Amino acid sequence: MTKDKLKARFDHFNFNVLNLEKSIAFYEQALGLKEVKRKESSDGSFILVYLGDGSTEFTLELTWLRDRKEPYNLGDLEYHLCLRVPGDYDEWRKHHKEMGCICYENNEIGLYFIHDPDGYWIEILPLDK
Repeated sequence: MTKDKLKARFDHFNFNVLNLEKSIAFYEQALGLKEVKRKESSDGSFILVYLGDGSTEFTLELTWLRDRKEPYNLGDLEYHLCLRVPGDYDEWRKHHKEMGCICYENNEIGLYFIHDPDGYWIEILPLDK
């Protein structure tokens, strides 16, 4: 295949979670993401839930494993997911402060991060900048 025919596109990103319902509720309350697809294994060993933003085809896959009891080792958190939010950026920040989920702010460059129930970091940026 030649380079000009290579046209990959993003599809989804995965976070493994301990409490699927708590994570689904967090992403809906914090960012308005909704479940768009679910896959369950026939033996009940895993559930995959895909959350969408209603605007793009990109999804966040939440993976729940029945036998997993201990928190996931997230390493040094040298990675993150980033979402752009529409409307009043300060209102979003206020909402996230009220939820108690802001874990890092850099007002100098105009961004902040929230963390989900499993400790994953999500960067929040305004849609129009």
